[in-house]
Parts: sequence; structure tokens; C-alpha cells
Amino acid sequence: MSDALICGLAGAGAGVIAQLITYPLDTVNTRQQTDRNSKKMKKTLSTIEQMSQVVKLEGWDGLYGGLAPSLVGTAASQGVYYYFYQILRNRAETNALARKKNGIGDGSVGMFSSLLVAALSGCVNVLLTNPIWVVVTRMQTHTKKDKDDHTESVASQDEISVVVEPPPYGTSHTIQEVYGEAGISGFWNGIFPTLFMVSNPAIQFMLYETLLKKMRKRHASSNKGANDITALEIFLLGAVAKLGATVVTYPLLVVKSRLQAKQKVGADKRHQYKGTLDAMMKIIRYEGFHGFYNGMGTKIVQSVLAAAILFMIKEELVRGARWLFTGTTAATSVR
Repeated sequence: MSDALICGLAGAGAGVIAQLITYPLDTVNTRQQTDRNSKKMKKTLSTIEQMSQVVKLEGWDGLYGGLAPSLVGTAASQGVYYYFYQILRNRAETNALARKKNGIGDGSVGMFSSLLVAALSGCVNVLLTNPIWVVVTRMQTHTKKDKDDHTESVASQDEISVVVEPPPYGTSHTIQEVYGEAGISGFWNGIFPTLFMVSNPAIQFMLYETLLKKMRKRHASSNKGANDITALEIFLLGAVAKLGATVVTYPLLVVKSRLQAKQKVGADKRHQYKGTLDAMMKIIRYEGFHGFYNGMGTKIVQSVLAAAILFMIKEELVRGARWLFTGTTAATSVR
């Protein structure tokens, strides 16, 4: 089994586990990002209070809306990302070794090359998996109030006194809704800010690889094996790398979520967006720059925790798979 495939499968498995653990935080954060009310007009609730409110009004299902497509999307995204990342990383390492033989460099992949590899992998991932995340965002932001509104409209249209229960807002219903509103192109709503957001994992992996390389050098200089890095150390490296990337790219995430969430027909035009630039201008005009940072505290907790868990589990899965198939935990040599 190739090293790229091992990394891809390990990344998919680790991503699913991390998503399962942190999904309630992700749901609350998506709702915070798509909340279009000014802070002056509402009482700000903490993340825990918002989670409690969702459970009280919608039940535990409210925190796990869109979980099934989210797990599929996570597995697909992480698998695609890590697979292409490893292929491109191997090529970059081969080029670095070739330059070293010619007397250029020390044979290691530089920061810019790491950034480029991560960015290209991210672009491939976004283009292939964006439809899944449009569906997930719709399901996460579908509240009990939306269901009640739908029930009332059905009752008034049919002119009956009995309240009609709306159909379950499942994955298939969401797909039909998105397609009915905008056709196939609707599944790529928010694609432009999402493509710009490849800088998030790019920055994350650049920081991670840089910190990992320094830690391996420190282990080697202290007579420890360069590959004998503990799961706890990987956890901390992943957390620090994700923290830095999240702070830089969070405004793009808010714009992406606003574009992918359902926009009600006839609603306030301030809350309807024609595209990325229109969304950015309306957020600045009606909410101020702080509108780009709605829910950032929740996102930092969720993303840092998820990334730390993902890196830790992924590294352990990679080591186990390499040992199982090759008898060694070291990466396959690149020729």
C-alpha cells in the first residue's frame, strides 16, 4: 500500500472521530456565524448557554442536524486532502533532495513549498467536496422555528384546522431544496470564499510541519529517536497550528456560511446576499467589522480541539498501518 493511500485513509478515519466528538460545537458555531442580528439588538449568550437552548427547544437532535452528511464530507475531505497532500509532499521532498545534490539547500522542504503543497491539496478538496458542505450548513442552521413556519404555511394554504406536520428535514429533502432554488450551481454556493480558505489548512500544515521538524531535531539532539514523538506532543502541535490558522481566516468562514445557509424569499434585503463581495459589503455596512467574527471563540475551541484530536489519531493510524504493511513506522523512501 502506498504511503499516500495510508495517509489518506488515516486522515479520513481520524477526521470522522474528531468530527463526532466536536460536532455539537460545530453546529452552534455555524448558527452563530449565520446570525445576522446586530449585537446591540440581542443578548449575547455563551456557547454553553446556546447549546442548552438548542437542546431545550429542539432536543438533542438539534445539535446533531446534518451529522450523517457531515461525517461523509469529513471522511471525503480528509481522505482527498491527505492523499493529494502526501503525493505532492513526496514530490517536493524529491525535488529538495535533487537540489541538495546540486549543492542547493539542505535537502528539506522549505516553508513556502509546504504552503504551496497544502494550498494545492486544499483546492482539489474544496472543488470536489463543496456540495456536501452546502447540505451540512443548511441542515445545521435549520431550526425548530423554521419547521413551525413551514407547518403554519402548509396549514393556511390548505385551509384546514388541523396542524400538518412538515416532512423531516433530512439529507434528501435538503438536496432537493438546494437544487430547486438554484439548480446544480447551488451546490457550489460559497465556493469563492471557500477556495480562499484553503489558506487555513495551508497555514495550519505549514505551521505544523515547521514545528514538527523543529521538535524532531530537538529529539535527535537529545539522543531520542527523531520519529519517537509522543501522541501528546502531536496533540499540542496540532492545536497550536490550528489556532494560528483559524484566527487569520475566520472572516472568510463567516462569509462562506452566510452564502451557504438558506436565504428566505421576501426577507430583509440586508440579509440576502448575491455573492461573496455583496455579503462582505453588507456585513460591514449593517453589522460592522465585528460581524466577521461572530462565534469566533466557539470556533477556536472546536477547531483547535478537532485538529489536535485529528493529528494525534491520524499519526497513530499511520504508524500502525506502516508497521502492518511494511514492518516499520518510518515513511516509505521517495525515489
